Amino acid sequence: MYDKSGFLLAFIFLCSMYVEHKGARIFYEVEGTGNALILIHGFLENSTMWKSVIPSLSIRNKVISIDLLGHGKSDCLGYVHSMELFSETIDAVLKHLKIKKCTLIGHSLGGYVALAFADKNPAKVKGLCLLNSTSNEDSEDRKDIRTRANKMVQINFESMVKISISNLFYQENVALFTSEIEILKKEALTTSLQGYMAAQEGMKIRPNRNHILTNGTFKKILIIGENDPVLDAKISSEEAQKTNTEFVVFSGGHMSYIENKLELITTLKQFIN
Repeated sequence: MYDKSGFLLAFIFLCSMYVEHKGARIFYEVEGTGNALILIHGFLENSTMWKSVIPSLSIRNKVISIDLLGHGKSDCLGYVHSMELFSETIDAVLKHLKIKKCTLIGHSLGGYVALAFADKNPAKVKGLCLLNSTSNEDSEDRKDIRTRANKMVQINFESMVKISISNLFYQENVALFTSEIEILKKEALTTSLQGYMAAQEGMKIRPNRNHILTNGTFKKILIIGENDPVLDAKISSEEAQKTNTEFVVFSGGHMSYIENKLELITTLKQFIN
């Protein structure tokens, strides 16, 4: 039981778990002790995206990483995964772990979910980090893109997913992160077709939540990539100024946890501690 292999199996058993919400199984992992830190991945990602930052963050914190509905090892729950529904699963995990207050870090889609959670549970939020994310709603152009993507993905799921992942990086960085991109594509393809479409529909209908940042009494930070192909850096800067939110800009694209990993870890540790 205490040999190297046995210890690893025991660790996985103890720290990788499920909680049920409305009949759907939600997968989560826990590492470390201390203040609760909730990591919420983005679209086509899952909790494995955080593996390079968890060791640093779990030294002084209890880090909980969660697979959102339809992603990773979590089930789907219908054909529209709204941000509110996603946030309910986060709350289900917190209640199961008896966590009353936490700091949330959400990447892209995960940021939208964190905002929905804060909207409904402001007393439970100690801090909120939007990583390559926004409190703005989708533009009409973005909604059209999501609608078209949901049609195209039914024809060729694999090609759509692979193209989507590559397009999230600053193009000058693509050649630098070839192996990481291949791993991301492999993980993205574990997302079910239903999970893909349900998340797109949910993001399309999400409301503007600038007021959560403006009125929130918790710590808040907006981290973006200067060359993000999804989010306009100038618009993000205006959003941060309007909502009185700390603003940090990295040199890369939409995948700061890969393109600017060391800077991100330093920034997150300063924000959390």
